[in-house]
Amino acid sequence: MTSPTTARGQWAADHPGLDTSPMELVSLLKRATGLLGKAVEPLYEGAPLTSPEVDMLIPLRYATEPVIASGLADRMGLSRAGVSKTLGKLERRGFVSRCPNPADRRAALVTITPAGAEAVDGFFPRQLATELELFAGLGDDREWVLKALARLVAAMEESAVRRD
Repeated sequence: MTSPTTARGQWAADHPGLDTSPMELVSLLKRATGLLGKAVEPLYEGAPLTSPEVDMLIPLRYATEPVIASGLADRMGLSRAGVSKTLGKLERRGFVSRCPNPADRRAALVTITPAGAEAVDGFFPRQLATELELFAGLGDDREWVLKALARLVAAMEESAVRRD
């Protein structure tokens, strides 16, 4: 398989003037995402929750007040339709409840139920243990990586705001 650097060079050679600078970064992000998914995938075999459901329950678990679904979508960088679909599945299984928002009838207020809290509490520590093992090799570079990723997310969010 061609390395990201080689692929970038080939694209640049075949398409002069095309800025190929994002290719290496995107390739690394996709590789990291794939490796993370591959590491936690075995945990979900036969689990009571799916990965998107766990991702949805985690921010709800310790929320001090009901959350608006669109705010959850924005915070997580997900589509509103995808969040709504996942919340619908969680609601049907009794893991979250949704009620009308008195301030805005178009938006529902979402809260985690005791069953949802119990499900995520029983599952998420296993995922964290897997992730801890996956990232153990970072050692002293962990803080640097966190800062770099936080900067990357901030730049992407700024770009999204300019596009909207």
